[in-house]
Amino acid sequence: MKLRSLKMRKFFDLAIKMAAGFSAGLGIVVLCWILISILSHGFKAINWSFFTNLPAPPGVAGGGLANAIAGTFLITVAATLMGVPVGLMAGTYLSEFDSDASKLVLLIRFFSNVLMGIPSIIVGLFVYTILVRPAGHFSGYAGAVSLAIIMLPVVARTTEDMLAMVPDSLKEAALALGAPRWKVTFHIVFRAAKSGLVTGSLLAVARVSGETAPLMFTALNNPYWVFSLNRPTPNLTVTIFNYAMSPYPDWQQQAWGASLLITVGVLLLSVLGRLVIRERKS
Repeated sequence: MKLRSLKMRKFFDLAIKMAAGFSAGLGIVVLCWILISILSHGFKAINWSFFTNLPAPPGVAGGGLANAIAGTFLITVAATLMGVPVGLMAGTYLSEFDSDASKLVLLIRFFSNVLMGIPSIIVGLFVYTILVRPAGHFSGYAGAVSLAIIMLPVVARTTEDMLAMVPDSLKEAALALGAPRWKVTFHIVFRAAKSGLVTGSLLAVARVSGETAPLMFTALNNPYWVFSLNRPTPNLTVTIFNYAMSPYPDWQQQAWGASLLITVGVLLLSVLGRLVIRERKS
């Protein structure tokens, strides 16, 4: 009886290992398939005019997505300036300035987890209701706010986890020397956890770099140069959606090029975040 039980345990162990390995391999194959498809189609659209020219009408050669690239950069920077500081402060409060058993802390964590799981299109509709409709027009600022809301729980959660990893003895030593709590937090704890904080911010930026739905309800799009975020602002993700759904081969080709550009950007941010994590561990 014991021998049969041992054989069954080994059989189930082997079966689970094989299933896990197959699932991991399948995920890697699908990811490589996607990357190869984007690379093979996207490189055909990459040229000098792609980065310097405005979009051209269908059938006209030489068009580019320079305005969408610049608009995406401006919206992402604005969202980072709004979302990252608030997320850092929220995570710092949860980790350093209140008890884990506090009702306020539990409430903030609950809503942060809920916000992290809300579909991005719901965030876009929310910002459309509170900013776009009252203003009467779409704008890059509304798009940045929607992306900042998506970034906020990611940065807050990462900040809380990273600050919690700082040894209590380091904090107590600084407090014992007479330093105030805020100075200990910003000069000692933040410095000890800076790699993790930077990593969380980079991952949050990578998280929102490919969002389309929020920008369709907030920033919309624009085929021209835009020098103010207070107007409909061109961006790569909405441009990809419009071009990919069009019946024009030249627009579809540029959609592949924009997809390649976003994929490379997200990949670089993810790799940079991993390198920072590895540096922290070493």
